[in-house]
Amino acid sequence: MKRLLAPLWRAIRGPLQWRVLWLAHAKFMVGVTGIVRDDAGRVLVLRHRMWPAERQWGLPTGYAAKGEDFAQTVVREVKEETGLDVKPGRLVHLRSGYQLRVEVAYEAQLVGDAPLTIDSFEVLEARWFTPETLPEKMQDSHRQLITGSTPA
Repeated sequence: MKRLLAPLWRAIRGPLQWRVLWLAHAKFMVGVTGIVRDDAGRVLVLRHRMWPAERQWGLPTGYAAKGEDFAQTVVREVKEETGLDVKPGRLVHLRSGYQLRVEVAYEAQLVGDAPLTIDSFEVLEARWFTPETLPEKMQDSHRQLITGSTPA
């Protein structure tokens, strides 16, 4: 069987090969989180409207758009949710194994002096915290990203 498939595979090079691969493999949404710090080392934490009440506080988070660079997803999401401009840094977390999503997290640095203006549809509140003063009702995985321990 493999001897028959190999010549056929070579014969359909290009876009048709990619289409077959796309149909045959898993599709994922990519959740992207930003660990945004200011010059004082404080971290931007949001109280998300759509999250469960017992853990509404978390980092700026969203899903990558089709074809979007994941580091640029952080830039876009922070801008949309808070009006702030950030410069993406290094990738600090990558996790797969979920049924329909992959999670990534990047460090990001606040740039400029734009005022904090929250998107009230998604965000109830946005505040700067030191790693030692994070809110109680915060996502554990986001707390771990901030403190540098490995999220579960």
